Amino acid sequence: MDNFRWRKSSRSGDSGGDCVEVADNVAGVVGVRDSKDQRGPVLTFGPAAWRAFVAIVKD
Repeated sequence: MDNFRWRKSSRSGDSGGDCVEVADNVAGVVGVRDSKDQRGPVLTFGPAAWRAFVAIVKD
C-alpha cells in the first residue's frame, strides 16, 4: 500500500467533515480509507467490484 496515490473523494467538502480517499493507481486493486485516519485501516477492492459499487451509488 506504499505505492497508493491517494485522492480525496469529489463528494468530500472542504469543511473537514467525513472524507473518503481513494487510490486507484495500482493495477488490480482500489484502496479506500478515511482521510482523518490515514494510518488506519484500508479497504481494498478489485477494479470490477469498485466500478460496480460506484455505479450503484451514482444510480
